[in-house]
Parts: sequence; C-alpha cells; structure tokens
Amino acid sequence: MAMNMETGGGKSVAPAMNVTPLVDVVLVLLIIFMVITPLLTKRFWVHTPKQEKEEVTQQEIQSDPDPPLVLHVAAGGTISVNGTTVGFDELTERLKRFFAAREDHILFFDADADAEYGYAVEVMDRARAGGAVTIATLTEGLSSAPGAGAPTDTAAPLAAP
Repeated sequence: MAMNMETGGGKSVAPAMNVTPLVDVVLVLLIIFMVITPLLTKRFWVHTPKQEKEEVTQQEIQSDPDPPLVLHVAAGGTISVNGTTVGFDELTERLKRFFAAREDHILFFDADADAEYGYAVEVMDRARAGGAVTIATLTEGLSSAPGAGAPTDTAAPLAAP
C-alpha cells in the first residue's frame, strides 16, 4: 500500500490507489484467453472424391445405348422423363420400371426457374420412392442434344394480360 507523506508542518496522509491487484487480475485473464482462443476454432474435415475428368465427344453421347435419366419439371407443373410426359401419380411406377432395366439408379433432376419449389420437392420425393438412389440436380440448362432429356423446344414466357 502506498502512502504519500508530506514533510511540512502538518501530518496528513493522502490516499493513493494501489493498482497492483488490478494488474495481476488483468494479466491472469489475458493468459486464460490466450490459452483458450486456439481451442475455440472448429475444424470440419470434408473428404471429397477425386475428380477424374474425361472429355466426352458428342458422338459418344449419341451412341450411348443407356442415356442418363433426366427428370424435368416445367413451370406449368408438367413432368417429363427423358422427354416423355409423365403424370404425377404414375411417376413412381414409371421410374421403378426404368430403374429395373438399369444398373445405376442415378437420376438427373432439372426444374424450370418458374416451377413451384414445393411441387419440385414433391416430385423429387416421388422419384426417391421410385427407386432413385442418387438424385443429381442440374445447375445449368439442358442442351438441345438428342437424348438430353428435356424437350428441345423452348416456349416463350407468357405475357401478362
């Protein structure tokens, strides 16, 4: 404890604050936070498969006897599998027949930007019930190559009345 003593005529004691305990507490807290901070980082390990890219020519795509299954949901709610229109109720049975004749159970899913989200999810649920093990969503529009899956004609958007 520090005291200030005056050497004058009167004996008076002037109080001064002792900051030593405050500095000790702050240093202990600093050390605690320095030790804990590296432990707070969370690490997630993601194992991604190695990607082997192969160039596929258009001729090889057209000569493929087993084209991939592409399920397309249009804006009006129509469903098509490889260009063939399928009803919502018969989708499960139709896909079961498709997958019975195939070794892979991979289905590519494409939906128009104007298709209802909830309806598209219901169609994917039906596809899963139909035997699709892997449903790969297409991020780019389908090309107009034969056997690409969706109808090749593109309708203009409807104008507002």
